Amino acid sequence: MTADEARQRIQSAIDQFGQQAAPMIDLVIKETRSALGNETANELIEEFDLELTYNIAPVEFE
Repeated sequence: MTADEARQRIQSAIDQFGQQAAPMIDLVIKETRSALGNETANELIEEFDLELTYNIAPVEFE
């Protein structure tokens, strides 16, 4: 998976399911963390404002 693929999947879920998209988006974020790391996942969370809209929180770095 690339960051662009993740973006497309997140946008597609939002377009198709609106406020009900959280489970699909959460899955994409988990796959992104696994494939591309926490930093990329956190960037997507911020870019799409997923924490506020879907309660999907970024990972805190120590």
